[in-house]
Amino acid sequence: MTNWRAVIIGFLVELVLGIIGFVIPVLGHAAAGLIGGFVAGYLAGGGLGRGGWHGLLAGALGGVILGALVLVGGSLVGGIAGGPLGFIAGLGIGVGSIIIALLLAIPSGIAGAIGGAVA
Repeated sequence: MTNWRAVIIGFLVELVLGIIGFVIPVLGHAAAGLIGGFVAGYLAGGGLGRGGWHGLLAGALGGVILGALVLVGGSLVGGIAGGPLGFIAGLGIGVGSIIIALLLAIPSGIAGAIGGAVA
C-alpha cells in the first residue's frame, strides 16, 4: 500500500530544492529530484521495491501536475488563438510534457530505492 505521507513529503522536498536550485540551474534541479526521491523512499522504508515506488511517485507528482497545467493551458490558448489546429497542437504539447515528466521521474525512483534499502 502506498504511503502518501512519504510521497507528499518527498514531493515537497523536491519542490523546495527545485526552487532553490535556480541558483545552480542544472545541478540544483538534478539534486532536488534525487534528494526528494531518497526522502520518499526512506520514509516509506520496506526495501528496494517499496522505496523505489515511493520515490518514483514523488518525482512524477510534480511533473504530472505541471504537465496537466500545460495540457489545459496550451489547449485553451491554442484553441483560442489557432482554432482547431491550435487546440490539437496545445493538446500534443501537454501530452508530451506529461510523458517527459514521467521519464524524468526515473532518477527519483532509483534514489527512492536506495532510500528504502537504507531505512
